[in-house]
Amino acid sequence: MIKAQYLTLLALAVLSLLACSPKNEPAANRAEQIVAALHDPDSKYVVVVAHRGDWRNYPENSIPAIESVIRMGVDVMELDLKMTKDSVLVLHHDPTLDRMTTGHGRISDYTYDELLQFDLKTAHGAVKPGLKVPTLRQALEVCKDRIVVNVDQGYDYYDKVLEITEELGVTDQILIKSGHPLDVVEAKMAEHPYNLMYMPVVTVAAPDKMTVFHDYIAPDEPQLAYELCFDRLDDNVRSAAAEVLADGSKLWVNTIWGSLCGGYEDDLAFESGDPEKAYGPILGLGTSIIQTDRPELLIHYLEQKGRRNI
Repeated sequence: MIKAQYLTLLALAVLSLLACSPKNEPAANRAEQIVAALHDPDSKYVVVVAHRGDWRNYPENSIPAIESVIRMGVDVMELDLKMTKDSVLVLHHDPTLDRMTTGHGRISDYTYDELLQFDLKTAHGAVKPGLKVPTLRQALEVCKDRIVVNVDQGYDYYDKVLEITEELGVTDQILIKSGHPLDVVEAKMAEHPYNLMYMPVVTVAAPDKMTVFHDYIAPDEPQLAYELCFDRLDDNVRSAAAEVLADGSKLWVNTIWGSLCGGYEDDLAFESGDPEKAYGPILGLGTSIIQTDRPELLIHYLEQKGRRNI
C-alpha cells in the first residue's frame, strides 16, 4: 500500500528526527524542515510551491530560476520533465523546443549533447546566451538539502527519476503526483523497496476523477496530500476538501490559473492589490500547500497572516 509505505518508510523517518530528544532537535537542513512540515497534519505552516521556478526573471525550469526561488524562501520547486532521444531526463515543460529555446522541434528527437547547441529564452522571448536546458540530475544537485522538489510531468519516468534520486541521496525530498487510480500507483510503488513522496491529483466534479478520489480516501491510512482542481469553489469542493482534512491529509491548491482554483488565482491577488481576495478563500478550505506563479507576493501575504512559522 502507498499509504502504509509512507508511514513506515518516510514519515516515520522524518518524525524520528523530531522525536529523538525531549527538546525536538532541529532538522539537519532546510529540505528536512519542509518535509517534516509536509508530514505534520497539525502544522499551520503553509508550504509555498514555485511553478517552474522564478520564470518572471529567468527562463523557466532553469538553474537560475531555481536558485532565485531558493533565495526567496520558497519551500517546493515545481519542475517539468522531458526525455531526450538518448534517454536523458531534462527540465522542460513543452514537448517542443520552440517556445523556450533557440531550437526547433521535439526534444525527443535530439540527444542531450545536441540540445546543448541551443540557448534558453525567457517568457518574453529574450535569448540568454550560454544558458542551456538543464538535466534533472543537475537540477537536483542544486536543490539537494535546500528545497523540496515536485517533479511534474514525471510519473511516466518514475523508475528513472527514482534511480537518479537514489544515486544523489535526495529521494526523501522529492514529490511526484498523478491522476492515476490507486491500484495502478500501488503496483508501481511495489516494484521498489523505497519510493518518492506521492500525492494524487483530483479534478472535483468530474465523475471519473471523483471515483479515483474516493478510492484513495477509502482506506484507513492517510495520503500525504491531495491536489484538488476546480473551476468554481462550490459545495462539492468544500466537501472534498473536508474529506481530505478528515482523512489526516494535506490539501494542495494550484492558484496559477483561475480554472484550477475557482478563479482565486495569483493574478487576482496581484491586480487587485489585495491578496486576501484570492488567497483568503483558498486558505478557508484548509489549504496548507499552494502552488503559485507569484511566490514573493504569496510568501509576504502568508507572513502577515502568521502562516509561515515552521
